[in-house]
Amino acid sequence: MVLSLSLLFNAAFPHVVPNTSQHYEYSTLSFNCKEFDVSPGWRLMRKVPTESTACGTSWGVFSGYICIFKHVFMGDSGQYWCESRDGKKSNTVNITITPGPVILESPLLPVMEGNTVSLRCKNKTASTNASTSIAFYKNGLFIKNISTSTLIIHNINKSHEGLYKCNMSGAGKSPESWLAVRSRDNTDYHMMTLLCYDQLPVLLYLLIRTVGTVLWVALLLLVLRKRQPWNN
Repeated sequence: MVLSLSLLFNAAFPHVVPNTSQHYEYSTLSFNCKEFDVSPGWRLMRKVPTESTACGTSWGVFSGYICIFKHVFMGDSGQYWCESRDGKKSNTVNITITPGPVILESPLLPVMEGNTVSLRCKNKTASTNASTSIAFYKNGLFIKNISTSTLIIHNINKSHEGLYKCNMSGAGKSPESWLAVRSRDNTDYHMMTLLCYDQLPVLLYLLIRTVGTVLWVALLLLVLRKRQPWNN
């Protein structure tokens, strides 16, 4: 049951590669909806900026459960999610596409409270050297200057949640990205909410499949036993 709950929580979001919210123009992204394959007709949807369309219509190539999106542009920035034929939806992920040269590589999905998080300021046109000054901001307010490209936050908690960006000396600023933090106290409740409402068909499917497998194995063993000759 613990494994099932974990799978249900992980399935609440589409899987994106690379797993970060900001990307350069002309990058290639892949979105995976395989975690939702117990329901028929899952596909990747997006809202850019107000129009909702499916992968494989005027953008991306959809194959199986994966949408491959080559050569993204600024106009592809928006919300992306997995959706079934009967209207079930995953949580959304926010993707930002920029020509650069500076982006902030930060976790795309909510991070668990107490973990360590790295926010990397990346320059498309040049590597960061020791003399480069990088300023990090949260909710528009200055945090600190560092000479390395990565801001590391240890033992993260809800107070760290917010909009982050970086400013690299001589290169420019990155767009802002939202860093979401998931409280450990609410994790069990959140999983049970998914279990009782949105993901009940998933659990039902897993239960029926497990019971069916056990019955099939029991029947097979019974048949084999009856075929064995009697021992005198």
